[in-house]
Amino acid sequence: MVVAGCIQTREDKGDDFVDGKARAEGNRHSVMSLIVLLLGLGVGVLVGLLGIGGGVVLVPALVYLLRMDQHVAQGTSLFILLPPLGLGALREYWKQGQVDVRAGILCAFGILAGGYLGGWIAVPLESRQLRGLFGCFLMLAAVLLWRKPQPQNQKTGSANEAPARG
Repeated sequence: MVVAGCIQTREDKGDDFVDGKARAEGNRHSVMSLIVLLLGLGVGVLVGLLGIGGGVVLVPALVYLLRMDQHVAQGTSLFILLPPLGLGALREYWKQGQVDVRAGILCAFGILAGGYLGGWIAVPLESRQLRGLFGCFLMLAAVLLWRKPQPQNQKTGSANEAPARG
């Protein structure tokens, strides 16, 4: 009976430990859920505001804020972006007549094929290599955007005409 009492006490302490651990795990999941929800909101605003693919912001955030592996972050980004892929922003651009449907459809087919090919290449790479490749892409995009030539101002006269003097 004494042995049974000791075993029961030990089991009770184990249950309390497990319950405390489960509560801590639940709290961690709640905080993680809030972070992911806020991250999604921020990415959604950037998609609508700048027209960027959410992966430019989302993948680094998943890797550094949530400590995901690069492969998991990219796969999660693809999963997240698949259903809503800018439908909210598309609606606003559509209402303003700012959508080229033909180009969009053709590009979507290209993205479908290219996405398959890119995934086929990326999955066997080590996470470190994939992270480096992703970083190089972001740096190249930044350089190209920085160096993009500004459009020439449209003048009413030709460039060869002398300015009018008064």
